[in-house]
Amino acid sequence: MQESTARKRKAGFQTQDNGIVDDGKQTDRRQNSSGISKFFPLILLFAAFYALYQYSGPTRRVASRWLSQEGKTPRHLPGWSTSTYIGLEADTPKRDAIVEAFRHAWLAYERDAMGDDEYHPVSHKGSNLTEAGGIGYTVVDSIDSMLLMGLDAEYLRARDWIEHQLSFERDAPFNTFETTIRVLGGLLSAYHHSGGDSLFLKRARELADRMLPVFDTPSGLPHPMVNLQRREGVWAKDDKEFVSTAEASTLQLEFRYLSELTDEDIYWRKAERVMAVLKSARQAPGLASIFMDPREGRFVTSAIRLGSRGDSYYEYLLKQFIQTDRTEDVYREMYEDAVQAIHDHLIQKSLQTGLTYTAELIPERNPRGEISWRLTPKQDFLVCFFAGNLLLSATRAGSLVDDVSVPPRAEELSDVGRRDWTTGIELLRTCMATHDTKTGLAPEIAHFRIPSDNLEVVQGVPGDWYIKGARVGEHPPYDARYMLRPETVESLFIAFRLTGDKRYRDHGWAIFQAIEKHCRVPSGGYATIVNVDDVPVQHEDKMETFFLSETLKYLFLLFSDGDTIPLSKYVFNTEAHPLPIFTPSIRTGFT
Repeated sequence: MQESTARKRKAGFQTQDNGIVDDGKQTDRRQNSSGISKFFPLILLFAAFYALYQYSGPTRRVASRWLSQEGKTPRHLPGWSTSTYIGLEADTPKRDAIVEAFRHAWLAYERDAMGDDEYHPVSHKGSNLTEAGGIGYTVVDSIDSMLLMGLDAEYLRARDWIEHQLSFERDAPFNTFETTIRVLGGLLSAYHHSGGDSLFLKRARELADRMLPVFDTPSGLPHPMVNLQRREGVWAKDDKEFVSTAEASTLQLEFRYLSELTDEDIYWRKAERVMAVLKSARQAPGLASIFMDPREGRFVTSAIRLGSRGDSYYEYLLKQFIQTDRTEDVYREMYEDAVQAIHDHLIQKSLQTGLTYTAELIPERNPRGEISWRLTPKQDFLVCFFAGNLLLSATRAGSLVDDVSVPPRAEELSDVGRRDWTTGIELLRTCMATHDTKTGLAPEIAHFRIPSDNLEVVQGVPGDWYIKGARVGEHPPYDARYMLRPETVESLFIAFRLTGDKRYRDHGWAIFQAIEKHCRVPSGGYATIVNVDDVPVQHEDKMETFFLSETLKYLFLLFSDGDTIPLSKYVFNTEAHPLPIFTPSIRTGFT
């Protein structure tokens, strides 16, 4: 069905000699025309005045196009239009509607499950991640959203719970990555946005101290699980004691910021050691497979993708560079190396309308033990974060000036910056195209059509992509669900902040309305839907914590003004907790 080996595309341009040779006759012609050439500027000037007088409107338009270029570089980049540019003023009614949606979700959780890790809105129950109890995932993950949205009463009740009831004395394994991005990140963000409430920093430091032993492996790569009561790392039995690349490389923003706040180097050094191992373990051509061996500090043969278990590796390469005010070039270099490889090997175009998407590379071993790589046209919903990531990198890592305009001008970006900007805009267009479903919500996984599929395009079904295994009258596959994920609205928020183009708000509002229509539970909360192409929808009884922490927060920020968490002053961790950009007092320990 798919191609047996990876298609490779070469970057760059082909040039050829123009073959012009001066044989002597050209010299004679130049001498004979020298008299005419003296008057040529006057002739051109007369022609210009005549054209301006006779055809003033068209002439001005042509001149404007010419003047808006530098060489062959257009002045304006794709992804915005003067006709839809509105600037960064707040849309208060829409912003307030999103705040009300947050309250609808939070108050139901607070009523039925306060303090539990997760909420089930259909059954009105909560649950914890371990039998030993929870650590308040939903409370801590949501509290900075309350601060930003001005929900003072809700915030004070959540703070009281953190002060008096949150306990890390749980004799059970918690996921290292999830605990870091949701709980440690949530506490650190709450500390900053509360104006420095010492409660949050105290609890953040307590949690980090309990987690530090996860880095005690032969390579320095973290254990995938942590027992908070025993303060020890735990191997993941389900994954052959490997750690996913994304999980190992998505702890750094949080631990490094904690070092900045406490002036304790240990948090920084432990997290930074992971990045040094990743750099040393680099695989040609710069792509990262999704699993690593914590004992040996190397990648193991596994899928290569920008979706689950790979995604935030690429995200944090860029964001570590941004977090420390672009002072650590090693992360920019690692990021640019990886993104070049993504463009060379994973970026593809759909058959019908040329949608840009990212494929996956799947390893296959033949009977002789030789490995080949099969390119699979499959893209997770999670990949939609990468559209905004590319736009951010274009204006931060790929800029030629310190302060890029809004919207950015082509001459302000390097060649790589312009490439990343264009790919980001096109990938975001693809992510919006996957919302072309009966609910207006995108599925968990989209497959893109390739010639060898031999799949008939059914009327009313998108011609470029499909949900694999989805058949009328049959139980929907996992791929068909919408889990209240934030990645598309995250990229819409970034695109709007960098362009001021109304279209991104329009897309975000359409998604929010679809969530309201299909995911909202009348008695409180929002639920996953099991099939985005089946109306009326069927709910799965679960509201992920990232709905409150990420999806509604990014929507809120999309309709807020540009001074609310400006991208020039903050970097978002992968759970949408905004942390301040700072100039580090600690020097990078590797190059």
